[in-house]
Amino acid sequence: MQTAYPVHDIRRLEETAIAADPRRDLMQIAARALASVIIDELLRRRGAVYGARVLVLVGGGNNGGDVLFAGAHLARRGAAVTALPVIGTPHAAGLAALRAAGGRVGESDRGSFDLAVDGIFGIGGRPGLPDQIAALVARLEQAGVPMIAVDLPSGVNADTGAVPGAAVRADVTVSFGAAKPSELIEPAKGHCGRLVRVDLGFEVDHAVTGLYQLDEDDLAAQWPYPGARSDKYARGVVGIDAGSSQYPGAGILAAHGAVYAGAGMVRFRGSEEARRVLTAALPNVVYAEGRVQARLYGSGWGDRTDGAEVIARGLADGLPAVVDADGLRHLPDEGLDPSWLLTPHAGELARLLGCERAEVEADPVGAAHRGADRTGGTVLLKGATQIVAQPGKRSVLIAVPGPAWTAQAGSGDVLGGMCATLLAAGVPAPQAGALAASLQAVTAASLPGPVPPHELAREAARMLGRLQSRDDGGS
Repeated sequence: MQTAYPVHDIRRLEETAIAADPRRDLMQIAARALASVIIDELLRRRGAVYGARVLVLVGGGNNGGDVLFAGAHLARRGAAVTALPVIGTPHAAGLAALRAAGGRVGESDRGSFDLAVDGIFGIGGRPGLPDQIAALVARLEQAGVPMIAVDLPSGVNADTGAVPGAAVRADVTVSFGAAKPSELIEPAKGHCGRLVRVDLGFEVDHAVTGLYQLDEDDLAAQWPYPGARSDKYARGVVGIDAGSSQYPGAGILAAHGAVYAGAGMVRFRGSEEARRVLTAALPNVVYAEGRVQARLYGSGWGDRTDGAEVIARGLADGLPAVVDADGLRHLPDEGLDPSWLLTPHAGELARLLGCERAEVEADPVGAAHRGADRTGGTVLLKGATQIVAQPGKRSVLIAVPGPAWTAQAGSGDVLGGMCATLLAAGVPAPQAGALAASLQAVTAASLPGPVPPHELAREAARMLGRLQSRDDGGS
């Protein structure tokens, strides 16, 4: 599991580390580690450090000091290092060290370089790049100059993962200490390139807010595999109220998600069109009323007139539930239980919050929190980065990222069925959302290309078998 922290908590971790040992010079530790990464990259790309032309883009903060001291290390190894101050006042001691090592300062950015280093903005920098700097970064990118970013690519928002304007697109990002949200959340994550973590010895305290991203090992370890004594009720019975005559496919896809995620039984309430297809495709689906342990509402409901009453009855019976798509239009103003999992995409969450979609996309973690706090339910915000927030809590879970082609019509319906299966098996709503989204992503990543959602659901069952074998110590 990867853990990231907001900037204000990272600042506190840094201050705690410095106070614990004032003699430790974090800038020198960071500079040596950065120089080592740059050296490895030069050796990989050109076979030697000596004679390499390196451009260092220098801002006025600590990142600027890091790159100047790192540039001095490179210059002593025989690299031709040019430092170009682009904003603010350069770190004085770092500037002196670079000059003393033979580096050049303030010269033209014209000419070819083997590598460039982004030390423009740190984690406290404002998102976006000024026009003149953006033009310089664009010229380097067009010239094919590899870029190593220091702590984060300049121009991205460290806390939200937004990229509201021009930003560095790094080949490698050297991240110091704790991970930043921008390393986990798209589109900023896509600007980081390969991440190299440098441990600065931070001791994380329990007062900080964590963003916890699952990995494949977490998925394998936390999935509720059935045991030898598990019957259909122990595995969980899912009630699906999804689809309509207008959108029968939504119910069909939701049923596929539930069945192939391992539900002990699926009871389906939907259109006759959907039932005819399911009878042939999934003959184990049941249409009779009876006991269920979790429900799914809303996928493909369309303009259903009794949606609010259906949701109200579900709340009254006290069972956990997933509410997706059209069902989100029928939620009460407040009073949901945290065992209810809402699965909006950015547009649906914006409608629920009464704001513009762009506002949700600019700060998806904050928007997910607002959605959870406003409704009282748990929110799985779907998208390129899938985020789970609980009411009254500041930490979030983030699903394993998957390939972009999974963003296609019907994927959310399948995901809703998977989530409901986990709720029925007794998994708490936050974990249910993160695990189901992770299973879908890991399954998609294992396949060579676009696969329709219902076929992806079938492949997910095979993936669960492989994950269980691995978790049991099998090959």
